[in-house]
Amino acid sequence: MTSTWYEGDDAATPWEPPLNGTEAEHLLGSLDRLRATFRWKAGGLNAEQLATRLGPSALTIGGLLKHLTNVEAVKFTWDLAGSNPGEPWASLEDTEWPFTSAATDSPEELYNNYDAAVLRSREILAAALAGESSTEEGGLGQAIYMSDAWGQTVSLRRLVYDLVEEYGRHTGHADLIRESIDGLVGEDPPAHWRPEGPAN
Repeated sequence: MTSTWYEGDDAATPWEPPLNGTEAEHLLGSLDRLRATFRWKAGGLNAEQLATRLGPSALTIGGLLKHLTNVEAVKFTWDLAGSNPGEPWASLEDTEWPFTSAATDSPEELYNNYDAAVLRSREILAAALAGESSTEEGGLGQAIYMSDAWGQTVSLRRLVYDLVEEYGRHTGHADLIRESIDGLVGEDPPAHWRPEGPAN
């Protein structure tokens, strides 16, 4: 499967944040760099490798892919606008299920579902920032649906910062697990990297 994250973008490192941009450009750039680094660390693995555990931890790269698919789906539906994220996320009660059930999914499913979730999230976030998806004027300071649930104003800025934190944590997990699988190390994807599906 070939992802369309950077389709049509010939830049060597399209995930790099700008050197001198706006707050939104830097924040989204940081998020996309973490997404790309996580996807690089998770890419090109077979089912056995995706289920590899490190030490006593139950975390696997497959579980992280499925968990972050869930996070992307929920953040940009329920949390942002109060809309339904679809199944299996809408009826999910066991927060550990994405981690524990990933081993029953094929590598193709894990990669395809994650890549599709990121593409949807990027489109929804761009529309929200432009003010196209609500009565708000757009921008990071706009209130999101979580404000109603929490009874106080929650900004889009907070949602995106939370997602950056989530990716920072789990990219570190993936970094260690991947090194234990095949020795792959590095801070950022190499130049001209593009997401890849499972190993044959």
